[in-house]
Amino acid sequence: MALTVAIIGRPNVGKSTLFNRLVGQRLALVDDTPGVTRDRREGEAALGDLRFRVIDTAGLDEAEPGSLGARTQEQTARALAGADVALFLIDARAGLTPLDRHFADWLRRGKVPVVLVANKVEGRAGGNGRFEAYALGLGEPIAISAEHGEGMAELYAALAPFAEAPAAEAAGERERPLQLAVIGRPNVGKSTLVNRLLGEERVLTGPEAGITRDAIATLWHWRGRAVRLIDTAGLRRRPKVEEKLEKLSVADTLRAVRFAEVVVLVVDATQGIEKQDLAIAEMVEEEGRALVLAVNKWDAVEDKQAALRRLRDRLETSLPQLQGLRLVTLSALSGAGLAKLMPAVIETHEAWNRRIPTPRLNRWLAHVQERHPPPLVSGRRLKLRYMAQANIRPPTFALFASKPGELPETYRRYLVNLLREDFDLPGVPIRMMLRKGKNPYAG
Repeated sequence: MALTVAIIGRPNVGKSTLFNRLVGQRLALVDDTPGVTRDRREGEAALGDLRFRVIDTAGLDEAEPGSLGARTQEQTARALAGADVALFLIDARAGLTPLDRHFADWLRRGKVPVVLVANKVEGRAGGNGRFEAYALGLGEPIAISAEHGEGMAELYAALAPFAEAPAAEAAGERERPLQLAVIGRPNVGKSTLVNRLLGEERVLTGPEAGITRDAIATLWHWRGRAVRLIDTAGLRRRPKVEEKLEKLSVADTLRAVRFAEVVVLVVDATQGIEKQDLAIAEMVEEEGRALVLAVNKWDAVEDKQAALRRLRDRLETSLPQLQGLRLVTLSALSGAGLAKLMPAVIETHEAWNRRIPTPRLNRWLAHVQERHPPPLVSGRRLKLRYMAQANIRPPTFALFASKPGELPETYRRYLVNLLREDFDLPGVPIRMMLRKGKNPYAG
């Protein structure tokens, strides 16, 4: 079983910076504002030949029972309970604080082994704080600088004894998980939906808007299939995004969309599809990701038939480029209708990966031209000579024509809609590139 390491410490000691250093990329948001991290974030880390799972946690702080801070601490406690070893970080430049001492006592009473790490020791700034750390009774502190990468060899030496076989490679190649991102406006129930799918309180939820800040990824299995499920921060209209931290959260969400294969857009059934929902859907389509619409809080809708008609009419008029978009009505709070979501995701993913044989495409193209020929240009009929699928994810087609620049946009849309209908490609973006065919009589 892979080694699991949890990074623990009070706010602003560099936990997320160390997390990013270990996973080799900027996954966790880093800012000078205390309490940026709220949910626990997981990643695959590497130190030399040592491979392990690392968990970034929220900063340990005192909080009133039932408050957002208390729920955040519960997430940290769950991360610690599932870890094989904890890295307890202190800020060596700031020296020991009462909070450091308080939580060191808490860690000592637990069953999880603790490795004490004194961060921010670049230069001579943290020398005194490192020596103060001996008073915590957690053994010799390891001096590192997460920001500059110093002390990683010493950290490797401290973690290696906890690994069963640090130099051995994992047996067999891991199944590549389906990348599934859950996005939407704030407070539409994204985190509640993720928790319901996972069957545990994996991410923080509550009535407060903007609880989720990072894009939190969790490896999950649905009917034996590996899925990387990503909960994201709510996307507000761009003029309303002013704070630096919210801009970082939005950038993290957009990055999650770019790396996703299927995106579940969650909307509030009691509010209907709003302009911001349509803007998010268009952004997903422009990125070429497959999209599924999850209409949450469906149990709060009284006239369900009328509401469903309004939803479908709005999609048909406002998102014609995603005709046939799969729509799933559900309640994340109660779990009603949830069983329909993942089958819709898998079907959409299959359509997004579908490849159509070239002979079949060209028979289809000939039949389409017989039924509805291209328009005349300067008194002459445009000729559509050949068609081939250039790529998948999303389905991309190359159409060779005699005068591609003269083909009207309306006829191109007509071909795209027929492709979607005749080859079962509902709700996925379709790209069509127009190319000029070679003249066989030239020269």
